[in-house]
Amino acid sequence: MHELPITEGILKIATEAAGGRKITTIHLVVGELSSIVDDSVQFYFDMLSKGTLAEGATLDFQRLPATVMCWDCGKSFEVRAPLPPACQHCGSTKLQVTGGRELRVDSIEVSDDGGD
Repeated sequence: MHELPITEGILKIATEAAGGRKITTIHLVVGELSSIVDDSVQFYFDMLSKGTLAEGATLDFQRLPATVMCWDCGKSFEVRAPLPPACQHCGSTKLQVTGGRELRVDSIEVSDDGGD
C-alpha cells in the first residue's frame, strides 16, 4: 500500500511541472531494490488522475539494476535480491549498495492543447 502516497507524489510533481498543459506521458526511473510494484502505481495513478490534466497519461517505467561496490577491491557490479554476502571479485564482505533504490520522475511529455 506504500504505492498510494508515492503515486500521489508522482502526480503532484508532474502536474506542477506541466504548467497547465495536458500530460501525455510520465517517465519514471525505478530501482530494482525500491520495492515499487509497477501495476500498483498504475492502478493508483489511473484512479487519482481522473479529472486532472494527467488523466489518460501513460506511465513509462524504466527499471535500474541494483549495484554494489566492494570497499576492499573497489569493484562495482550488478546484483539481484537477495543481495550477495560477498564480493564476486575478491570475496570481501564489505559491500555497499550504490544503486537500485531510486524512484524519480525523470521527465514528462505534455500536449500544447491544454487538455480542453
